[in-house]
Amino acid sequence: MNPVQTLGSAVPWSPQSRSRASQHPLRVTGDAMVGSRSWFGGLFSRNGNKRQSNGEKTFDYTLSPLQEIRLQKLKERVSVPFDETRPDHQEALVALWHISFPETELTGLVSEQWKDMGWQGPNPSTDFRGCGFVSLENLLFFARTYPASFQRILFKQEGMRAIWEYPFAVAGINISFMLTQLLELNSARPKSLPAINFVKILSEDEEAFDILYCIAFQLMDAQWLAMDASYMQFKEVLEATRIQLGRELALDDVRRIQDLPAYNLLYK
Repeated sequence: MNPVQTLGSAVPWSPQSRSRASQHPLRVTGDAMVGSRSWFGGLFSRNGNKRQSNGEKTFDYTLSPLQEIRLQKLKERVSVPFDETRPDHQEALVALWHISFPETELTGLVSEQWKDMGWQGPNPSTDFRGCGFVSLENLLFFARTYPASFQRILFKQEGMRAIWEYPFAVAGINISFMLTQLLELNSARPKSLPAINFVKILSEDEEAFDILYCIAFQLMDAQWLAMDASYMQFKEVLEATRIQLGRELALDDVRRIQDLPAYNLLYK
């Protein structure tokens, strides 16, 4: 995989200090996840089975009717692109703003204010090209279901932080994309043990994907702090998060989403 290269000096980001990532982007060569203006593209190949071809064990597993239904429903969710002309998509985006900054009035769907949340520019819709509407649904679920964890990460309230922090919203899109690959949601059938075990968990809890997203975001932030990482190391942190989640999903005693060790990182 080609390395990420800078085109300009990185700048600090926090909800109090707006990101200028669109002015100082990172160039991504090769298979970019989203548009060329993204600093986070190319972290993962779009080939969901690539890792298996590199030596990871694959398994044959017959899905139950319920597992088939729920997995297909999730795949349909993942395939929906973000459409800035759809009223329901616009409403979801505005709802995310109001949950994140309840005391600050949003001036418009295109506004410099969006940079306060960690979008790359004044129009968040351009950041959804790599993952679609599900990544916005994930962020909304996180904000509504685990508000304390959401606010803690949004405002970087925990731990000693780097001067150059990761942009919150863009990181969230990366996590959604990472999960679609880890769980092989773009493949015909789950073949890896983590993906198969997730389907079993999904049959027990239809919200398992959204909860796993919240776990992944919290785990990523914990990895970030543990690695004393800064802006340019986001790729390494996200890969470490993917590896840890894969290991936890492969555990024999995991039957429910709440059985994952990293679930304990969340609190409401």
